[in-house]
Amino acid sequence: MVRFRRKTCIPVLVFLFLVLVVSVVLKNLPPEDSSPVSLVRPAETYHKDNMADSKTAKMPAPARPERDLQLEEALKRFPPPNYYVHTFYYPWYGNPKFDGRYIHWDHAQLPHWDTKVAQGYPQDRHIPPDDIGSNFYPALGPYSSKDPAVVENHMQQLRMAAIGVMAVSWYPPNLKDDNGEPIDNLMPLLLEIAHRYHIKVIFHIEPYKGRDEVNMFTNVKYIIEKYGEHPAFFKYRTTNGKLLPLFYIYDSYLMNSEQWAKLLKHTATETIRDTPYDAIFIALLVEEKHKRDILTAGFDGLYTYFATNGFSYGSTLKNWEVIRAFCEDNNLIFIPSVGPGYIDTSIRPWNFQNTRNRINGKYYETALSAALKARPDFISITSFNEWHEGTQIETAIPKTSQTVYLDYLPNKPTIYLEITRKWVAIFGSERRRWQD
Repeated sequence: MVRFRRKTCIPVLVFLFLVLVVSVVLKNLPPEDSSPVSLVRPAETYHKDNMADSKTAKMPAPARPERDLQLEEALKRFPPPNYYVHTFYYPWYGNPKFDGRYIHWDHAQLPHWDTKVAQGYPQDRHIPPDDIGSNFYPALGPYSSKDPAVVENHMQQLRMAAIGVMAVSWYPPNLKDDNGEPIDNLMPLLLEIAHRYHIKVIFHIEPYKGRDEVNMFTNVKYIIEKYGEHPAFFKYRTTNGKLLPLFYIYDSYLMNSEQWAKLLKHTATETIRDTPYDAIFIALLVEEKHKRDILTAGFDGLYTYFATNGFSYGSTLKNWEVIRAFCEDNNLIFIPSVGPGYIDTSIRPWNFQNTRNRINGKYYETALSAALKARPDFISITSFNEWHEGTQIETAIPKTSQTVYLDYLPNKPTIYLEITRKWVAIFGSERRRWQD
């Protein structure tokens, strides 16, 4: 009996010792979620990280919020953002919950410039939520651009599409478009949420009242001083090694080339060049003659914006290779703008001739193919959410009401995000091939 107990105790003691060893090892392992997950980031972000001094580098990283870790993990399911693909973004929408009233969704029906033609069309305002100033109906409903949940959803859609940069429509503080409210105060929200999703932000400077070369300098200075150090603020490394912001200038032709030259030419006495506020300035190309104006004004490049093939010289697909050659010859950046279609008859009921049917995505893919054929420096997309002109790639849904809406059927609400993602991948591989 005593002999039997001694034999039994030996394996029991061995088992208890193993349990103790395993417990000590497990206690010293880090938690499963403690290792941070990172996405692909631009080179300059890694450069900033490497600038930390040795004392800082040895300090333990602060604990990251559980929500951020979950987001990083979720973003791993998306392709990395491509910072050579930009989309025009409009933060001018409002609704009663966040703004006290509907803004932009209640857009007026604009009169034709010919009074005789104008008499044949309505000139009323739309009455949301069922009747909005768009030929399509957003999946999020008539939302507010101030709603953080909406902004978050938009960033998710951008990541789904692999778009790396949003070019945000911008007016200086206290200025606004004819149908909206000042939007500069929304920029901190957009930048913060964009940063969490590894999206970069560019300012698309609108033709605000009184725009000239003097207040352009003032406003660029304001933007760079207020937002320029934010990690989501887009900067591009030029061929001469400078890391500079990039600005799109909408309707740049409204100022003549002599005015722009006072701001953009190195030889001008009040130039912005070689100051802390120097940047890459991209002009809008509308007419063919604007090519020379853009060059003599001192711009760094051009974009075409309009999503209507044939509407302007710049937006006509067959012209893009010629425009690209002009840019190459004159050391200009070429950024063609592609769009999924165009229809603005909800706000310009007389403008049927400029409608471009989406053809279930074929129109968009034709434009994307033409852009790649021209070997651009960047591609811009018109637009993420310009609902009034029906150029949005944002999700839309069928809507039944007294107002008749178009939709994306028989495709899913995400069809244009998916098409974008496919072509962004093609563009990425083509860019690498061009650089070889």
